[in-house]
Amino acid sequence: MVLGLLGSLTTSAWAGPHDRRAAPPGRVTRVSSAPGGTTALTDYTIQSTAKVSDPAADISSPGYPATGWYPTGSRSTVLAALLANGVYADPFYSTNQRKIPKTDFQVPWWYRSDFTVADTAERTYLDFSGVISAADVYVDGHQVATTKDVTGAYTHHELDVTSLVRSGTNTVAFRIRPNDPNKNLTMGWIDWLQPPPDENMGIVRDVLVRRGGPVALRDAHVVTKLDVPSLASADLTVKAQARNDSGTPATTTVSGSIGATTFEKTVTLAAHETKTVTFTPSDTPGLHLTSPKVWWPAGMGGQPLYDLKLTASVSGTVSDTTHQTFGIRDVQAPLNSDGARQYRINGRKLLIKGGGWSPDEFLRWDRSYVEDRLKYALDLGLNTIRLEGHLEPDEFFDLADRYGILTLPGWECCDKWEGQVNGGESGDTWTADDYPVAKASMAAEAARLRDHPSVISFLIGSDFAPDATIEKNYLDALKAADWPTPVVAAASANSSPQLGSSGMKMTGPYDWIPPNYWYAKREGGATGFNSETSAGPDIPTLDTLRRMMTPAELDTLWKNPNAKQYHRSPSSTFGTLKLYDDALTGRYGAPTSLSDYVRKAQLAQYENVRAQFEAYGRGATDSSKPSTGVVYWMFNSGWTSLHWQLMDRYLDQGGAYFGAKKANEPLHVQYSYDDRSVVVVNNRHSPASGLTARATLFNPDGTQKYDRTVTGVKVSGDGAHSSALTLPASVTGLSTTYLVRLTLTDASGKEISRNVYWLSGKPDTLDWANTDWYYTPTTSYADLKGLSSMAQVPVSATASTDASGETATTTVTVRNTGGGKTPSLLTDVHLVDASGKPVLPVEWSDNEVSLWPGETVTLTATYRTADLHGSVPRVRVSGWNTPERTVPSE
Repeated sequence: MVLGLLGSLTTSAWAGPHDRRAAPPGRVTRVSSAPGGTTALTDYTIQSTAKVSDPAADISSPGYPATGWYPTGSRSTVLAALLANGVYADPFYSTNQRKIPKTDFQVPWWYRSDFTVADTAERTYLDFSGVISAADVYVDGHQVATTKDVTGAYTHHELDVTSLVRSGTNTVAFRIRPNDPNKNLTMGWIDWLQPPPDENMGIVRDVLVRRGGPVALRDAHVVTKLDVPSLASADLTVKAQARNDSGTPATTTVSGSIGATTFEKTVTLAAHETKTVTFTPSDTPGLHLTSPKVWWPAGMGGQPLYDLKLTASVSGTVSDTTHQTFGIRDVQAPLNSDGARQYRINGRKLLIKGGGWSPDEFLRWDRSYVEDRLKYALDLGLNTIRLEGHLEPDEFFDLADRYGILTLPGWECCDKWEGQVNGGESGDTWTADDYPVAKASMAAEAARLRDHPSVISFLIGSDFAPDATIEKNYLDALKAADWPTPVVAAASANSSPQLGSSGMKMTGPYDWIPPNYWYAKREGGATGFNSETSAGPDIPTLDTLRRMMTPAELDTLWKNPNAKQYHRSPSSTFGTLKLYDDALTGRYGAPTSLSDYVRKAQLAQYENVRAQFEAYGRGATDSSKPSTGVVYWMFNSGWTSLHWQLMDRYLDQGGAYFGAKKANEPLHVQYSYDDRSVVVVNNRHSPASGLTARATLFNPDGTQKYDRTVTGVKVSGDGAHSSALTLPASVTGLSTTYLVRLTLTDASGKEISRNVYWLSGKPDTLDWANTDWYYTPTTSYADLKGLSSMAQVPVSATASTDASGETATTTVTVRNTGGGKTPSLLTDVHLVDASGKPVLPVEWSDNEVSLWPGETVTLTATYRTADLHGSVPRVRVSGWNTPERTVPSE
């Protein structure tokens, strides 16, 4: 969903057109009686144990009067439910979240739900994971599990409650234990944002009621082996567990299909026996595929998926069914000669270009909102999302499969998950009870994720690698699950006993550094696989800032670099914006107002994010120390943040977003900060030739000082680059601050890439010797203050909108109508509603463009028609030296 994109947030921080609000009390889930049927509990009512003294047997029995309890949906933390019920003010605004009393969540909470079954002829099971942090479980007045049994956010549980369930209404109740990420193998927030006061205690995945006959089918999956590099054939092996849950022997026929291929086996099971049923190409020739439909990441090919359907029958009656979707692809990730991990998909190398994922701070799931962000990833030219912990529900990976977005899931750092190996950092050391929970967590996630073609690895460590015992437990669980892709020891440059080197680096930076930093083949620069890195702060647009901070806080934001910023991080390292603000002032000049601060921030973020991706893009095919992967830290934020985000909480887009989008163009011309070369990078598979590259240098007033055109440029595909020319070290009459305009045209003369830089004859100077873990100091700043002398340039805009379908398109023509020589630098176009609020999410063909006098560009914006809420869109145009104006769309 989109979070209140067209209106201010109410007391519920989760407001918008697709809002999943708390359900009305008393709604009962109707459970399917079909064998193999799975029905998610749709609603709960919740209450603190501090306010409920009734016995558990009463609370978990049908008809219990849950008077005064809070209704909530199928997946909800305690705090998410209370927010939906209006108990607390919007936690995303100002410091409201700090006012929520933590003591409310230091006692267990009850979750209670009713469901009905039409008959008891079938067996009934409760199937779930996603309990934070642990729970006692009751059904119809009887305890069926304790907190010792149900503990850990990722452990999977199936409870046979057949003997308790009755025809008609039944009740399940969870008594949820408080969470502490330093003590429990659950989820924490590290230094990403101010942690929620309830620490996400609750149930954050669906609780399923499963029905079936005497023989259950479980653990169904497909092991694929693709012939690489030919891709001409693939062998499929189908596996499933047939489990006899009755007290007498049973003979079951397991039959299945994948497309037109069918298969069948008869299995005899003793009472309560489980056997693995396997189908291979040797016994089922149809499982050897010729010309298989191969799954590719977006931009490299299609995303076809196959369906596995299995049925277990006893005496001709269906006992259970299961369905699984899978893709056929091959993933390899060997270490290159420099020791860096190099991913290959279906035999082809690719540069991992990704972002670090954050779920909603209160772990609220909304498919539309997640889908919007994944579409943004594709719009940005990214191919990968890294999930450090916070492993999202199944639908997330279904969407990633569908859109061709690779995923790198793994365990998180800086809490209990690495408490045994991280020395003096936070996170308790493990007790004997933690090892089986961690192994069970690995087994559950491996079984859940293995058939998703979008999943290309699992990182069993983050900042630290596991020790020998923990690693063995993880690897044993992965092997038992037939895990198909590379397992990585850590996201940092660490090793584990069996896996060896991670092939990754975690050398920062996480706070401000200048754009030329990225071109150094050291520290966080463009070499190897950098699993998490960025220049830190990403100041949102002025629209978003006004939605998240008070006027007084906004005043402090631009006036006081030393002030602690609640919307940055709880970490003392990242508590202020001083490094960033000092650089902004040192390079661009001191801000004169809030709007001037935000204007400079967007310019600075555009150049820095662009340089990060461009440096890694240029280095992907280097013969020495190539770059193999970069994960922007972070892709998005779970709340209203001032750092680590390519788009903000409300999906608004600024300099960071469009800098990344520009850098990751399919065929792209770019400037190199290290050697002044002008390079063409080809992210497409096919080579390109007959290209013309042009570089023109201007003073800020638009006076041209250098111009060179090179024809016959050609470049190979798959991330290769070609140097077209090198800019001279000095140009007569060029001012200290100057502009570089690069264009790339094809053989027909059509412009296919344009890139504008603002540079200085006085470069940023880095103090490499004093590099810290999170940044490298800058001893002198580039002088970009000359940009402030640019004359104001009028820009006209006309717009037309087609909103006849579910998706609307607004076409905007923007023109620099100035009579002089001065360009309009970083001209931003925002789609707004009648009240001037941004219409979001939106996908622009291009944005934040720079136009010379007389130049015109046509941009398109696509978005959901419903997000207009019946209003006519308008177009707001502004820029570095462009006065803001808003025009209606026809």
